[in-house]
Amino acid sequence: MKNKLQNLKRSLGAAAALGVLATQQAYAAVPPEATAALDTAGTDVGTIGWAVFGVLVAAAAFKYMRRAL
Repeated sequence: MKNKLQNLKRSLGAAAALGVLATQQAYAAVPPEATAALDTAGTDVGTIGWAVFGVLVAAAAFKYMRRAL
């Protein structure tokens, strides 16, 4: 039982190490233009998200004020 547990630990450790190495290699192959484009897209998504959130808050406030009258 103890040997099986040790083998399982080794297998999981090897799989995790392989996954980390594969991720690092894939990240190293990304050109800088793509990274810049992803950063710009992330900023745009954040801006649109805050705008939608503002509209939802305004609609809820309007609904609340109409109910109070």
